[in-house]
Amino acid sequence: MKTSVATILLGAVMAVALGSAAVQAKDPEPTKTATSLSYKPPMRGAPATRIGGGSRSAGLALRLNVLAPGETGYTTQGKPTIYWFVSQAVEFPMELTITNNESLQAAVKPLLEISLKPPIKKGIHALRLADHGIVLRPDIEYQWFVAVVRNPAQRSNDVIAGGTIKRVPESDALQAQLKQSAQAERAAVYAEAGIWYDAIDQLSTQIGADGGNRALREQRAALLEQVGLREAAAYDRGAGG
Repeated sequence: MKTSVATILLGAVMAVALGSAAVQAKDPEPTKTATSLSYKPPMRGAPATRIGGGSRSAGLALRLNVLAPGETGYTTQGKPTIYWFVSQAVEFPMELTITNNESLQAAVKPLLEISLKPPIKKGIHALRLADHGIVLRPDIEYQWFVAVVRNPAQRSNDVIAGGTIKRVPESDALQAQLKQSAQAERAAVYAEAGIWYDAIDQLSTQIGADGGNRALREQRAALLEQVGLREAAAYDRGAGG
């Protein structure tokens, strides 16, 4: 059985459960930024589940983050798009894995485990679950990880970042708000309702269609800062000149 990022994920998850406060302490505290988007976590005080990867060894100095809140983030979509950030171009292969507690603890095959061939450019990247036939079941917490594979024969040297995602029903109140909102306002509606992944996807889709729109990038940067993702926010503010 080949060694892969899936074989070391259980240890990473246990580290989050036992020492997440120490891991999260390495990230700068988010600052309040004037913006029309305000993310309201659905469960304040929930355990931290995000882990961030970074390396400053010879030949590699990067920051790797999943675009996720510190705690479990929500989506209303069965096949959401998830986003991650790397602070510099990567010349190593990468792996992206999606699993859940059952597959981690019972050696069940991950829901998704794909390789990304280098070179991988600096910036924010997306993975559409719909492109891989992955459907999230409601009310199940999934872990997802991105890893830079520096040495396939020594996976302990991987740089890993991860977060959690959970599909929740779209409430009647949220449905009503969305119907009354223009497309450009929906990211703010999702953020206010605590639906992190849908808010980021709405903004990112708009940025993809209008990459030079600095206002959209500023909105996404402000949202990222609210959950402590300062490096990704700084990238957004610097992109496009």
